[in-house]
Amino acid sequence: MSQGGGTPAGSNAAALQATGGGVVFSKVFIQRDYSVGTSVKFHTRLPTELEGIIERHVFESTINRLNEFYAEAEEGSCGTYCEGCIGCITAYLIYMCSETHYEKTLRKISKFVASQNERIYHQKGLQLIDPTFRGLRVIEITIFDRPGRT
Repeated sequence: MSQGGGTPAGSNAAALQATGGGVVFSKVFIQRDYSVGTSVKFHTRLPTELEGIIERHVFESTINRLNEFYAEAEEGSCGTYCEGCIGCITAYLIYMCSETHYEKTLRKISKFVASQNERIYHQKGLQLIDPTFRGLRVIEITIFDRPGRT
């Protein structure tokens, strides 16, 4: 897997390298948590590869917030049911000119991941990759090699 190139996160990698980051050292994957069903939820356990790089409470807070966003995206409400009905009535042409609740929430998640990278992860030599780029299967965290790291 190349970090730059075709991945949407490539521009963030360039920004990290410009702020003193280095080359890709390794990647860590946070798996989905299927213990409560097939809804999108990720494990909040801090991987051993990240111990000493990021604080446990900061990592857990990020993952918990992502899990909350996905729960919000998947929750059914009167509005989402009306969206579906209007879509069916218009032969789904309505989706050419409006976003669904799910799409709006995915956009919020992308903004959240970008802000977390900017505020927290890049300073620690890490980059959080938006789970939608990995098919909502995993959260990828890239660890960049930084001077002074053993």
